[in-house]
Amino acid sequence: MSEPQAPKIEFPCPDYKITVVGDYAEDFRSYVIETVQKYAPDLDLSKINEQPSRTGKYLSVRLFITATGEEQLDKMHKDLKSSGRVHTVL
Repeated sequence: MSEPQAPKIEFPCPDYKITVVGDYAEDFRSYVIETVQKYAPDLDLSKINEQPSRTGKYLSVRLFITATGEEQLDKMHKDLKSSGRVHTVL
């Protein structure tokens, strides 16, 4: 029995959802936006949502981009994670 395959993303993929989770800080949202805009300059700022954790220790920032390819997504993920501020990128 074979493992089910994840669905393939067809690029460009409009409204590709990204969730970035890091330690709560006043500038975390703006840091995430600035970093993502390097790779997705057409980021729709009106669709950004943030949610603090129940304890207030973490902040989750959800945004939507037009994903143009795996290279764009890989570079953005690496840039976000390399900061040391980001715990998870979904």
